[in-house]
Amino acid sequence: MSGRSALRSRLRLLTGEIVKFGAVGGAGVLVNLVAFNLVRHTTELPVVRAGIVATVVAILCNYIGFRYFTYRDRDKSGRTKELALFVFFSAVGLVIENGILYAATYWCGWNTPLQNNVFKFLGIGIATLFRFWSYRSWVFRALPAKEAVETAEAFLAAPGAEDARSGAPARGRRP
Repeated sequence: MSGRSALRSRLRLLTGEIVKFGAVGGAGVLVNLVAFNLVRHTTELPVVRAGIVATVVAILCNYIGFRYFTYRDRDKSGRTKELALFVFFSAVGLVIENGILYAATYWCGWNTPLQNNVFKFLGIGIATLFRFWSYRSWVFRALPAKEAVETAEAFLAAPGAEDARSGAPARGRRP
């Protein structure tokens, strides 16, 4: 494979990952903002506490989407470690997201419902950049190259699979 085609292949994979991350993240933003406004307007919780509750609800929804949709092809061997790292990096994102809301509300005095939603959304956006980097780098790690090749070979050798090079039925199987 030439350098140029390898680069195109990597860019295509990254683009697909970003699209899937965006789909799950977009649903998470919607969950976050709806939960934020529900908690904010139906309880007596202060704005930042309502933001934290909403973020936790969104984090739970996002884990399911990331594990079983965006990063379903990634290493699944260390689920306990994966979940611990996910919680850690999500907590850092929670601090970023709600820290911006806190600063706008309590330091700048911007505390109308519209201003709360604008700064909640801004915080989500900034925290999303951090989460994308941390989740793909530390939480949902790619399989090592050797293991990925072995997984692909095992798939191709499965009954009914076709030989990747010739299009013929897999070895040991009759047409």
